Amino acid sequence: MSTAILTGQPVPGSSIEGDLRSLGYEVRIAADAADAGQLLAAVPAAERVAVVDARFVGHVHSLRLGLTDPRFDLAAVRGAVTAQSAGRPALVRALARQTSERGGTALAVDSLADRVVTALDADGAEVHRPDLGSLVAAVPADPEARNAARQAVDAVDDEAVRLKSAVKARDGFFTTYCISPYSRYIARWCARRGLTPNQVTTASLITALIAASCAATGTRGGYIAAGVLLICSFVLDCTDGQLARYSLQYSTLGAWLDATFDRAKEYAYYAGLALGAARGGDDVWALALGAMILQTCRHVVDFSFNEANHDAAANTSPTAALSDRLDSVGWTVWLRRMIVLPIGERWAMIAVLTAATTPRITFYALLVGCALAATYTTAGRVLRSVTRKARRTDRAAQALADLADNGPLAGLVSRRLPAPVGGPLLAALAGVAILAVSLFTGPAWAPVAGAVVYVLTSGLALARPLKGALDWLVPPLFRAAEYGTVLVLAVKADVNGALPAAFGLVAAVAYHHYDTVYRIRGNAGAPPAWLVRAIGGQEGRTLLVTVLAVLLTAAQFKVALTVLAVAVALVVLVESIRFWVSAHLGGAPAVHDEGETA
Repeated sequence: MSTAILTGQPVPGSSIEGDLRSLGYEVRIAADAADAGQLLAAVPAAERVAVVDARFVGHVHSLRLGLTDPRFDLAAVRGAVTAQSAGRPALVRALARQTSERGGTALAVDSLADRVVTALDADGAEVHRPDLGSLVAAVPADPEARNAARQAVDAVDDEAVRLKSAVKARDGFFTTYCISPYSRYIARWCARRGLTPNQVTTASLITALIAASCAATGTRGGYIAAGVLLICSFVLDCTDGQLARYSLQYSTLGAWLDATFDRAKEYAYYAGLALGAARGGDDVWALALGAMILQTCRHVVDFSFNEANHDAAANTSPTAALSDRLDSVGWTVWLRRMIVLPIGERWAMIAVLTAATTPRITFYALLVGCALAATYTTAGRVLRSVTRKARRTDRAAQALADLADNGPLAGLVSRRLPAPVGGPLLAALAGVAILAVSLFTGPAWAPVAGAVVYVLTSGLALARPLKGALDWLVPPLFRAAEYGTVLVLAVKADVNGALPAAFGLVAAVAYHHYDTVYRIRGNAGAPPAWLVRAIGGQEGRTLLVTVLAVLLTAAQFKVALTVLAVAVALVVLVESIRFWVSAHLGGAPAVHDEGETA
């Protein structure tokens, strides 16, 4: 239960008390600032508390946005301010100042809540002020102003505004025009029945897993059912975020579930398609693994670029300026969003092709589409980076180093050898090139030799802070090297079951890399050092796989990949679940990740 302290002169006929109770607040009445301070002190420290002017006139959704969003320690709208436990000390100090300065008397001509917000600003406290748009939040000073405010409230349907704001602002074309027009109403239906976003997220995952199972049957009916269910899963995937925005049910656990389940759904569906194709005598596991690698590397490019520029000043490069100009032309906005093949367009394409064609054609189309999208987005970001005049911060450099996922071997190299003259990016590029040559040509031991060189270059890549213009490319290059090694060696093993085992290993490692991203985004830092050491780091795993490929027979190599996949999955999943659940139960600040458009 939360507590709202109403201050100022009550207004006959006002609905403010009922509105606050509808938002889950227990209402207390304060005669003046001193009384408000005493009531505030009586509220348990763990509870949310709000100070609200009794003369407030506005939409209920204005109060909801200002007083119930769990992501912010302090928040305010006109005539109301709220604090969660972490923001309580700042609120107490600001209110105490009003008591001492005003002699304990609330002025009739202005709002105690607004004076408290002014004091919070003066103290340097970070107060969230939601964008109300057409919604009304006012504290009228006289009956005439009050009547005008009430008319303004009546002129705007706050439920319509609430439904509209539940939809993500920058969705793709397919999501915007084919899903959101009705999924927002599903979100409202869920909210009115007490369902949570996490429950909808779980339902989306289950639906996608059933779709993957249908695809695994290898029958035309199964493929059609799989396509339909994949679209249904995507509808629920849109609904969970819309439900979170509609009802302001944000949480650390929810952001993690939404992000990780998206990846699990898509990659499980790839596996289902590969199993279904195998039942029909067509082996497409290499295509499935290639699609997963390409999609994961695309995401790492997004993550790395965004983290590299997280704290940087506004991008003043000519490329960014051109992009901004294109955004002012309506049709180019949708074209550019579709070019990157965002999740809505991608899943729609997969669903239609699954139902109408074969898994092989589906994967071919997916690989071509994702390759073109990756080329477009990466080229644009490279151009922005090289034409941008900005210095990377220490935080950005550390985030890129964490995303690199270097283990103890690379760490030893970076401590013992001098940093390369060409910089970390050149070292990473050299490592990938040498490894690729070793894998595709030469005698049987060539992959091991290439991996040893790769260990050295991986360490050199991080010998200096990653603050160069293109250093954000280091993590995706590492991902491509590690995942590509597993793919190529599994193909070269040429034994039944090697590629599915490789698929499982890459999926387990990719989960670890996604988990690293979401921890950094949630300001929780990278996974613990012991976890990175336990699973070898990206260069250690690459070296191990190449050694196993040389020393073992093809059948033994398949078994080794399977064991390695299970071991990595168990370690990273147990630690990840432990971390996120404990963070949620420990009251970690709520977050809301809008998700990746790609």
